[in-house]
Amino acid sequence: MKLLIAYDGSKDADSALDDLQSAGLPTTGQARVISVAEVWLPPADSIEEQNGASAYAESILRESRERGARIIAEAEILARFAAGRVSAALPGWDVTPTATYGSPGWEVVAEADRFGADLIVVGAQGQSFLSRLVLGSISQRVLTEAKSSVRVARGKIELEDGPARIIVGFDASRGSWAAVSAVAKREWKPGSEVRLINVDEPVFPANIGRFVTPVIAQAPGLKVVERPQLESSAQAAVSKLGAKGLAVSFQICPGNPKQKLIEEAASWRADCIFVGANAWGSRLERLLLGSTSAAVAARAHCSVEVVRHSKASDDLRDDGAFHGAADVETSLAEAEAIK
Repeated sequence: MKLLIAYDGSKDADSALDDLQSAGLPTTGQARVISVAEVWLPPADSIEEQNGASAYAESILRESRERGARIIAEAEILARFAAGRVSAALPGWDVTPTATYGSPGWEVVAEADRFGADLIVVGAQGQSFLSRLVLGSISQRVLTEAKSSVRVARGKIELEDGPARIIVGFDASRGSWAAVSAVAKREWKPGSEVRLINVDEPVFPANIGRFVTPVIAQAPGLKVVERPQLESSAQAAVSKLGAKGLAVSFQICPGNPKQKLIEEAASWRADCIFVGANAWGSRLERLLLGSTSAAVAARAHCSVEVVRHSKASDDLRDDGAFHGAADVETSLAEAEAIK
């Protein structure tokens, strides 16, 4: 497993490091800690090329470069410090620090691509001027643009070295099976529990239908997973996770998934919510309702792992267990063509 950890020295970034011990990570792997200096650095030869420039312009360029170099040096120190903490938390891992400069969100995404990261870990907020928002601008950028899975980590006030409590948003889609796969591949402490939760809500709010013809009426093929199909798929997921030694349950709750998953996690005092990047979130649904995974990541009080679909999650599920979900996604895709 390859893990990329974004670190900026903030309280939220420190919480993300604390959260590593509760993430069920394997005993070995590769981790890279990246710190990004949010500066613009003039090219080294830009000063020499200013043949006709005034001494004042040259001094401005030189001062800008020196200031940028100092900030990058500070980022390197932060990366080495965080790498030391990661090594202590994950003693069997190969941990390396790296530092760069530019736009933090984009640089983290680019480094994840270069490194081939399976999972990116970010704090809930960053140090940018938008950090007053529920989910920081840097974390939001990474969550939106990354090709790999992203863990928006929120550390606990008191770290408990005990069994984990995990909620998985499950709607029988490929995205939710990817979340099940991610949980199954981790190494959890004995006694850890998993709750698969399906939130039963119509794809479109009732008030929309009062003003426009519902898309479902225009596309007869568009449907949600039927209850027997959902329960069959959920039972397969329960069996898969149970075989990993986890205590697993499945429940169907009425309500809005963006709110209900968060409420269930808070009442159960869950350590983390796992949700597929496209669970309850086809392009059509995101256009009308917004992404459930992004909303949960932004508002939850615990850590949230947004899992991207991979072949491994396909291999985990039984062909029969997935029956019906593929039909739903196909219907949704067809409905996207209806404008």
